[in-house]
Amino acid sequence: MSKLLFTFLTIAIFLFVSCGASKQESNQNTAKNDSTASNKDTTANKGEKNSGNKDKNNKVELIPVEVTTINKGSISSYLLLSSNLETEKMADVYSRVQGLVQKIHHEEGDYVRKDQILMELEADEHKLTEERAHVNYLQQKSAFERAQEMHTRELLSPQEFEQVKFSTEGAKIEWDQAKLNLSYTNIKSPINGVIGERLIRLGDRIQPTDKLFSVINTEEMIAIVYIPEKELETINRNQKAVIFSDNVQGQSFSGWVKRVSPAVDPQSGTFKVTVGVKNVENILRPGMFVNVRIVTATHDNAILIPKTAIVYENEAMNVYVVRDSVARRVELRPGFQDYRSVESLSGVEEGEKIIVVGQAGLKDSTKVKIIAERENRLRESS
Repeated sequence: MSKLLFTFLTIAIFLFVSCGASKQESNQNTAKNDSTASNKDTTANKGEKNSGNKDKNNKVELIPVEVTTINKGSISSYLLLSSNLETEKMADVYSRVQGLVQKIHHEEGDYVRKDQILMELEADEHKLTEERAHVNYLQQKSAFERAQEMHTRELLSPQEFEQVKFSTEGAKIEWDQAKLNLSYTNIKSPINGVIGERLIRLGDRIQPTDKLFSVINTEEMIAIVYIPEKELETINRNQKAVIFSDNVQGQSFSGWVKRVSPAVDPQSGTFKVTVGVKNVENILRPGMFVNVRIVTATHDNAILIPKTAIVYENEAMNVYVVRDSVARRVELRPGFQDYRSVESLSGVEEGEKIIVVGQAGLKDSTKVKIIAERENRLRESS
């Protein structure tokens, strides 16, 4: 019996161990299959990610720029000089007769016309003198008429008649002089202009040597400049000039060469040139510091490049022209220049798009995207 029981336990233990080993092998196979599937999924995901990065790297990033269209226009070469404005016409006012100041009609800064009364002198004495001279003339005139009648009847000798005639003419001159002196009590402006100074007061007794006013005509101003003698052959009368001032922003004034001195100063090596400018709106003032550009030559129908588009590399002037969405670097061969633009003698053509914003640091053959286009206003460059 005990032997039979031992045999049964041995069989049971063998069966239990066999089932456990089979289950563990099954679990290992399942885990292995899951790991293989997971590795396949990971490999597939990596493949998709690498494909996306490759597409992203193949996509080129376009550089945003602003452009303008190249135009043709006029541009000039010029000499740039500095000066202070002066008045071409200026007059100091004096009295022709002595007297007391009775009325003052205008003050400093007032604009006056020629022959407009600036002040009045006390005129009572001059009026009496004029009236006395008038009466004397009337007496002489009456005597002349009687003498003429007697001379016709041959009752008066030619010498006596001639004496009466001369006396009458002298009386007429004295009366005219008295009227003139009376008119001189009204002090008038000799020119159109602005009163720069008033040097008298009410009640002052003035003499003909006393300066009373200064009148400045600001309708035409002048700027005197001194130019190197090597430019002597390039400057002529009536040559175009432009005047501008830092105190009058955004505005320039047309001028012309009014006078050219033929003499060269041996010490400075310069010659004197007087430039005239019309001051129609009365903006310019005497003594104002201005810059003067005297135009020496002009090129019409020139290719004009705005200076904002130029990239300077050492001494070279480069621009970037957009052709088929690609920025092409072009080295300029410059001609005339002014403060806004440069004349291009080769490399670019009218109608091409040139980059004005975004060209700094740009490389040749870079693909770009035009985000804005500016109007080019360089058709008439001054």
